[in-house]
Amino acid sequence: MKIEFAEVLLIEEHGELSLEQLAELSRLPQEELLELVACEALVPLDPCAPEPSFGARALLTARTAARLRADFELDAHGVALALALLDRIGELEAEVRELLAHLPHRLR
Repeated sequence: MKIEFAEVLLIEEHGELSLEQLAELSRLPQEELLELVACEALVPLDPCAPEPSFGARALLTARTAARLRADFELDAHGVALALALLDRIGELEAEVRELLAHLPHRLR
């Protein structure tokens, strides 16, 4: 029997994560997170603040970035491009679902 463990983390939707917390939770070094900020793949809550802080959604982005970096050995620019493409795919899939919902049942 194989037992798999899943990590469950509850973060408030309106909570803030410091750069240090984001690095710890995403398993990406702070330097790499800052590279993703420079590539605009991660956007701090207040880009003008001296110390960046991030919303809860940034953790999902950072963890996805970590998997992309590890699986495909991408640099920060490659990860940023892959993240942008994944976001666009998600938008297009949502648009298709919305359009399908408006079709008569017999045309689906």
